[in-house]
Amino acid sequence: MSERGGMGGGAVHMVLVGATGLVGRRIMARSGQRPDIRLTAIARREVPLPGGARMEMIIADPEDWGQVIAQLAPDVLACALGTTFRKAGRDEAAFQAVDLQLVLRCAEGASQARVRQFIGMSSVGADRFSRNLYLRTKGEMEQAIKKLPFARVDMLRPGLLKGRREEDPRGKERLAAMLSPVTDLLMNGSLRQYRSIPAGVVADAILAMAQMRADGRFVHDNDAIRAAQLRGSVKKPALAGE
Repeated sequence: MSERGGMGGGAVHMVLVGATGLVGRRIMARSGQRPDIRLTAIARREVPLPGGARMEMIIADPEDWGQVIAQLAPDVLACALGTTFRKAGRDEAAFQAVDLQLVLRCAEGASQARVRQFIGMSSVGADRFSRNLYLRTKGEMEQAIKKLPFARVDMLRPGLLKGRREEDPRGKERLAAMLSPVTDLLMNGSLRQYRSIPAGVVADAILAMAQMRADGRFVHDNDAIRAAQLRGSVKKPALAGE
């Protein structure tokens, strides 16, 4: 197993896939404020790096991402991959090619390199037995990842993600985000997990989880994500689009 950089006093090396999405872009933006994290992003195309980012980006075909991750052998693999049924042309196989198969190829590459920790984006309501394609796919992904020999697996199950998407406008999501100040107040008890949460909070939580040492399998709902974010919080200015 690769030696964990952060535990020896150096920075933890995190590899990020899904860097161009809502959460991935915020992880990149915040990485410059985290001297305890050394970030490498993998993407299929070049995108502008956020100002102040201290990181590198590797451009590669998604088919090769697992091999690239294995060669990098980081301490942590953070996966913020995800698409929508609409973007996948309303094709179930195309949707699962990203949200399940590509995620698993990346995780398997990391596992082969004996990467210690996997941090993945799932969804509230994830259930491999669900009739809903999105929730079933997320549940299948979680189950498959948990079987891989990572020392630690963190699965995040956020509610409605809030934040400006650069290249992927989602009308229903924008409407739900506009209504969230009211609808969140109505979601109490077991419904709290469905409340909205800023993408920046999720990104901060992922960076904080990279420093968590306990081994095991952990699932984080909205409240746990916010707790992780507070635990690993550092003083920083507010970023646009949060």
